[in-house]
Amino acid sequence: MLLRAAEPEDALAVARVHVRAWQVGYRHLLSGEYLAQLRPEERALRYDFATNDTRRPMTLVAVENDAIRGFATIAPARDSDITDHGELCALYVDPDAWGRGVGTALLAAARQRLVELGFRHAVLWLLNGNTRAARLYRADGWSPDGLARTDRIWGIDVDEIRFRRPLAA
Repeated sequence: MLLRAAEPEDALAVARVHVRAWQVGYRHLLSGEYLAQLRPEERALRYDFATNDTRRPMTLVAVENDAIRGFATIAPARDSDITDHGELCALYVDPDAWGRGVGTALLAAARQRLVELGFRHAVLWLLNGNTRAARLYRADGWSPDGLARTDRIWGIDVDEIRFRRPLAA
């Protein structure tokens, strides 16, 4: 498996992983009707993989057999109470690759990149009830910090909880 920065031509492949991961991973959390209408072609238009601005989101992809199997997006934290933190904005793996270490590898690479950017702590927001992802994050040293919110993502309101972890000793 190769981990590398996403490139503009990766947008549709990343969007396919993103949509498929939502449709399979969130089927018990969001309506089937809503999930069925998600389209990778629409999602791909929202990505900007051409920027080198460290203040903007940066995406890493996991490539295996010339196919993108997952991605992680990082950025400076968006929450006003933790402006000195990095943020894991997204981590999605194609369901066909679940359990094969892709998510763990992307998570480690994302943390390393945040450290390289000078962050000593990081946060992420997790869809409430996403127990599979919560297990992955807890195993990697993340824990809920007590904050919760309702956020609008892809046109739907979702309940999320914030996780936090130190990045460097």
